Amino acid sequence: MTAALVVVGAMVGAPVRYLIDKEVQARRDTLFPWGTLTVNLIGCAILGGLVGASVTSSVMALAGIGFCGALTTYSTFGYETVRLIEARAYRFALANVTVSLAAGLAAAIAGSAATKWLLT
Repeated sequence: MTAALVVVGAMVGAPVRYLIDKEVQARRDTLFPWGTLTVNLIGCAILGGLVGASVTSSVMALAGIGFCGALTTYSTFGYETVRLIEARAYRFALANVTVSLAAGLAAAIAGSAATKWLLT
């Protein structure tokens, strides 16, 4: 049952990721991967919110592992950072790593705090 929940969540998360990424990136004329950063931050905030809400294991499988797992993308983050380095866009590469890590952690903490606050 758990595996099925993960699959269903991923079936929603993957196309949402694609659509958000393409929409955000289409609005930017830069090498910086704004689309990937956006989906990763959204996913961090949602996952933090789920943890803060202490959801059941079924909800975590569906929304956390399935949806957020398919929505976010560490492999694309890594690929795009390497692509920036190869293009000698070192400042963009460093900014991508720094902002992704710091803002992702902040989004997860904020999501957790927000749901804890809302539920008390």
